[in-house]
Amino acid sequence: MFKGFSGYVQADAKSVYDILFRPPDDKTILEDRRLEVGCWVHGRRGLWEAAIVLKSEVAREGLFRIKRIYDLERTWRGQPPDEIKRLRNIHSRPLVAAFFAWATAEYEKVRVVRGPLRSAFGYLVRHKDALLRFLDDGRLRLDNNHSEGELRKIATGRKAWLFVGSDDHGTSAGHLFSLIASARLHRLDPEEYLRDLFRVLGHWPRDRYIELAPKYWTKTRARLDPVELANEVGPLTIPPAPQEQSPSS
Repeated sequence: MFKGFSGYVQADAKSVYDILFRPPDDKTILEDRRLEVGCWVHGRRGLWEAAIVLKSEVAREGLFRIKRIYDLERTWRGQPPDEIKRLRNIHSRPLVAAFFAWATAEYEKVRVVRGPLRSAFGYLVRHKDALLRFLDDGRLRLDNNHSEGELRKIATGRKAWLFVGSDDHGTSAGHLFSLIASARLHRLDPEEYLRDLFRVLGHWPRDRYIELAPKYWTKTRARLDPVELANEVGPLTIPPAPQEQSPSS
């Protein structure tokens, strides 16, 4: 799925994702080099558990420090990525640096004592590089709550669906759910998007599939004949390929 993709990938720190971030065996290959973006909500979770279970003052301080980072993010929400990166460098970077200096010192105090505090600080220290990565690009988020929310819909819905028929059906369902989640992310009506997608797929050049992705669909749709698109069947005029479009952008 990620073959040929080079760029940022955000995920929680489960070991099943480690393979995504291993360097390629052939060092001459420039593609397939992905950078891990950590999730601060997962980093925060261990502190929350320690604060609840142990009534830990240190854990509560950690939660407060992370809250300050999130509070800053809310103040510049909706700004262009370049501006977000600039603001993060000025305001967030010092807070994050101070947080990890503090977390590393606290981890040294509890690393030989089994329990929630050691787990919480151990997670943060081990995944420091991934958790810092949101500072590199204004497009990056602090957490992967959006994707987790979409997965949660599958986890709760499957109690009603129970069966998908076969492994192939499950794969197809996964593709559709991914398109729906991506459409929501890019503020498209999923039903309208899928209707349009099924209308154009039979006519569209296979090597230009990226133009049909939710990220680009608004621009692509604007270049189509609305009358032809509205028809359930019939000819469809395919516009020329745009000059600049990249699957990895």
